[in-house]
Amino acid sequence: MCGRFVLTATPEELQALFGYLDGEDFPPRYNIAPTQPIAIVRMAHGVRRFALVRWGLVPGWVKNPKAFGVQVNARSETAARNNAFKGGLQYRRCLIPASGFYEWKKREGQAKQPYYLAPKDGTPLALAGIWETWMGADGSEIDSACILTTAANDTVAPIHDRMPVVIGRPDFGRWLESRDPVDDLLRPASDALLSARPVGTRVNDFRNDDPGLLAKAAPAPREAGLPLFER
Repeated sequence: MCGRFVLTATPEELQALFGYLDGEDFPPRYNIAPTQPIAIVRMAHGVRRFALVRWGLVPGWVKNPKAFGVQVNARSETAARNNAFKGGLQYRRCLIPASGFYEWKKREGQAKQPYYLAPKDGTPLALAGIWETWMGADGSEIDSACILTTAANDTVAPIHDRMPVVIGRPDFGRWLESRDPVDDLLRPASDALLSARPVGTRVNDFRNDDPGLLAKAAPAPREAGLPLFER
C-alpha cells in the first residue's frame, strides 16, 4: 500500500527528468493524502504532458463517484483482471513523480511507527500509475489516478509487505507509450534504491504538511490503539 507520499522536487527538475513539454507551478508537498491533487505525467496527442489530477481513481463507468470509494492503489498482480483498473493499465498509464513515500510498521501492543522511504541519491521516483476521466451527466469531469503496488523489496519488507511499483528512467517511454504487456516492469524496486528512516507521528494527520515531517525520530512511544490516520 502507498497511502501518503512526498514531492519536493521543483517543476524545473521534474520537467528535465520526465521530458514533458509544459507544466504548472506547484509548491513542495510533504504529506500528500488521498483525494488531494497529485502530479502525473501522461501521453496526450503523442507527447508527454504534465497534469494535476485527483488521487483516487474513478473509472468512467462509475455512476456515483462518492459511492465508489477512494481507489488510491491497485495491486499490479490483479489489475489486468479488475474492471476498475484493466482499461487504465492497457490504455491510460502514467508516471507519478514522488520524492519519497511513507509506510507504517505494525508493532504488537504499540502504536504503528511511520517510516519515510526515499531514494538514496535524492533523484525523484517515477511511480507507476493509471489514470481515468469520469464525466457526469451535468458535464462535470474528474481526472483521477491511482498508484500500482507490488510485493515489498528487502528494504521495505521489514516495514510493510507492499510497495509502489517504481519505473526506471530507461523504461519511461515504454510505460507511457506502448500498448504491449508490461508485466516485467511490475516488480519490486532494487534493494539498493531506497533508504528508510523512522519519522514522527505528526505525519498521521494529513493537515500537517511541512519539512519537519521528514526529520528522523525515535520509534513512537508505546500507545495501544493509536489510529493509523488521524482526521
